[in-house]
Amino acid sequence: MKITVFTSNQPRHLHLIKRLSAIADECYAVMEVNTVFPGQHPDFFKKSDIFQEYFSHVTASEKNIFGDISFSSCARELVIKSGDLNSLSRKILEPALDSDVYVIFGASFIKGWLIDFLVKRKAINIHMGMSPYYRGSSCNFWSVYDNNFHLTGATIHMLSKGLDSGDMLYHVAPTTKGCSTSFDFTMMTVKSAHESLVSRIADKSIFSFRPVTQNKSQAIRYTRNADFTDDIAKSFLERNLSIEEIEEGLSKNKDSIELYKPYYRLADD
Repeated sequence: MKITVFTSNQPRHLHLIKRLSAIADECYAVMEVNTVFPGQHPDFFKKSDIFQEYFSHVTASEKNIFGDISFSSCARELVIKSGDLNSLSRKILEPALDSDVYVIFGASFIKGWLIDFLVKRKAINIHMGMSPYYRGSSCNFWSVYDNNFHLTGATIHMLSKGLDSGDMLYHVAPTTKGCSTSFDFTMMTVKSAHESLVSRIADKSIFSFRPVTQNKSQAIRYTRNADFTDDIAKSFLERNLSIEEIEEGLSKNKDSIELYKPYYRLADD
């Protein structure tokens, strides 16, 4: 089996590349590069003291769950600057355009000939957030910020031309297993999404899932990067949410919403 993944360069993205490579005969990874020190260097997020403090917790949790950035030889990689993806020609990407499976995770908004190609090839997108309730940027931050812990997770859906709007294959349910902080809670949903999708590609069960249309009237937030400000980050840090508070919130709301074919993480490691 040949797999192509469009992703980024943080430890969580490298983890997905390694997991997909382990089940593929060939794996191609198109990696869009952002700073691995968000908050310290201006990039997708601006540089500020508050952001530096906030993202120190994010990176610590990510390192704890996925390890650090590292060299990799498990996939054929094309490394580009974030935002350059839609400028690539078909000729440049040609070696990666004859795959059996296409996965998108953390790539920039795809347009032009490439989105047409990927939609036609039934590419699968990992959206870190519960669609249609939370769409856009940093969705799991906003669901926790809103105390909607039960809506913190992932949506595995078919790629579409709209942002996070493709037909859903299944939801990844929230979990506190192996979590010590609220940052672990959101980061662990990433690991759950990875392990579920990789296993379902490996046993080919993902291809029997029936996609369903999202009900956009259920939307709670549609967020953009600009919505995540110093004031928002500061207020979240000051709350200092505990895992016990999150577990209590999950317990109260566990039956308040119906997820689509939910995946529940069982492992602790």
